[in-house]
Amino acid sequence: MKPNTKIPCVFMRGGTSKALFFHEKDLPEDESLRDKIILSALGSPDVRQIDGMGGGTTTTSKVAIIKKSSREGVDIDYTFRQVSPESSIVGKTMNCGNISSAVGPFAIDEGLVEAVEPVTSVRVFNTNTNKLMVLHVPVGNGRALTEGNFEIDGVPGTGAKIQIEFSNPQGAVSGRLLPTGSPLDTIVIDGKTYEYSLLDVGNPTVFVRAEQFGLSGLELPAEFEALPNSGEICRLLEIIRGTCAISLGLASDLEDAAVNSQTLPKISLCTTSKDYTAGDGRLIKKESVDYVGRMFSLGMKMIQAHMALPGICALAAANLPGSVINRLLHESSCGGAKFESLRIGHPFGIMEVDGRLAENAEGGYDVTCGMIGRTARRLMEGFVYVREG
Repeated sequence: MKPNTKIPCVFMRGGTSKALFFHEKDLPEDESLRDKIILSALGSPDVRQIDGMGGGTTTTSKVAIIKKSSREGVDIDYTFRQVSPESSIVGKTMNCGNISSAVGPFAIDEGLVEAVEPVTSVRVFNTNTNKLMVLHVPVGNGRALTEGNFEIDGVPGTGAKIQIEFSNPQGAVSGRLLPTGSPLDTIVIDGKTYEYSLLDVGNPTVFVRAEQFGLSGLELPAEFEALPNSGEICRLLEIIRGTCAISLGLASDLEDAAVNSQTLPKISLCTTSKDYTAGDGRLIKKESVDYVGRMFSLGMKMIQAHMALPGICALAAANLPGSVINRLLHESSCGGAKFESLRIGHPFGIMEVDGRLAENAEGGYDVTCGMIGRTARRLMEGFVYVREG
């Protein structure tokens, strides 16, 4: 790879994230060389990513690699890469629900899928999780529409609604809904017992009660980072997360998890529905949410919104008696044996997820299809220039 090599690229927003989109044919097959290109394109490792297209946060340091699929009944193969701003980590084990929403519009506008008005359904195979998604994309004049009246908290303005259906999202990594075999597990750290629920749906996610760590669960990212004991809380959360990575088969021990499995599993601090002030100053009333969640990404950084696929995972947890989320819902008087939708309060507002459920052998419900509405928009197209690898 020569210095200042230019590679065709499209810069897109999908949901509350942004990513560089590449055609697979424009990238080398060699995985190590491909990683070098991705790191250079985004400007990693550098906390500001000043010499690349990344925005210095994990939500703006992402890549989507697209090709027309040869699989029967599938239109597009899509590979996701999560890049750390601070290190040379290129995460390969997870999908991103937000960026997934932009795959359909990209494929239509690039001519990989025929545009059919008024809605084009794009069948997408995610190679990270070997799972199928169907994106229902509004279309006009042969292109994906961007303007509409659908609003996402955390994204200014409104846009055309893209409905994403995640087919059979359970067992994306481990092949099982419950990698540990239990809806609620405990771990003793420094003599104190902590409870957690690990579910493998969409992206495997660990749910913990905020109160166990002396938190209200309503903290905004900047408020959390300013706490004098935030580092200690992150240490405890990483031990729990790393333990779950071992349960998923993603790591051999805690050290291995901290180095080589930073992208999965995700971890979420949760509490019951309460009034709180969002990052944009709006009052979120407890009646408008089913529970409140705070999610962490690479480097144990609390993020500003909520990840889409862990939202689907939370819906599965809501339908699992004894799980952290199920217990929270009943404490919030959101009782009921069946939850086909969920409203999650996050730092910038509310995210809603829906699902189609099927009764299982245990008398509970499995999520056979998780659904979420997103918006997406092409921001720039042309070439990205990468440095010599």
